[in-house]
Amino acid sequence: MIKPAAPDNEQELLDRAIALAGMTLGEIAAMHNISMPKDLKREKGWVGLLLEHVLGATAGSKPEPDFPALGIELKTIPINRDAKPLETTFVCVAPLTGLTGVTWQNCHLKHKLARVLWIPIIAERDIPIAQRIVCAPFIWSPCADEEQLLAQDWQELTDMIVLGEVEKIHGKYGQALQLRPKAANSQAKTKAFDKNGRPFLTLPRGFYLKTSFTQHLIYKHLHVS
Repeated sequence: MIKPAAPDNEQELLDRAIALAGMTLGEIAAMHNISMPKDLKREKGWVGLLLEHVLGATAGSKPEPDFPALGIELKTIPINRDAKPLETTFVCVAPLTGLTGVTWQNCHLKHKLARVLWIPIIAERDIPIAQRIVCAPFIWSPCADEEQLLAQDWQELTDMIVLGEVEKIHGKYGQALQLRPKAANSQAKTKAFDKNGRPFLTLPRGFYLKTSFTQHLIYKHLHVS
């Protein structure tokens, strides 16, 4: 299994992604001699890993964009036949400690969302994995209004963490962003602080983009009416 070389520039990356549009995951996997899982319950990240391999991503598990030389993150997004996202999109783990001096301008979340290659995939549950279809990709950076929305949500959620209210945060907070548990199982715990500044253990949290926000991106860039 020879991994394709990393793309030299943004246009080359986009051209590679465009070449996949209309193909099924099964066709793409077969072209690269990659075996397919029976389901994605235990291999939830398989689709993203497949496309990372095919497109020449080099970051692996390092805390940097999937295409470090280009500063571009890859995000696959499952959609239904009407181009509506089927789930929220994980961006990064949310730090629950060590937030002194962290601002929107220097936070990891902003860095991860600076430049994103989005690849929508028609992936309704009744469609077998091998028959799920890759749709037209697009490269995105937040416009001023989108960044303002993300920054406001990040600030609100981060303020609650700093004030020791992480346990009070639920899905209704945030217009574009959501903070929710991100852990392989309920035994995974990380340190946080309560409102009195006392440390305690809680589930790790992750920042996710809400489906209303990613639907806006898809409709805007793919001109879906």
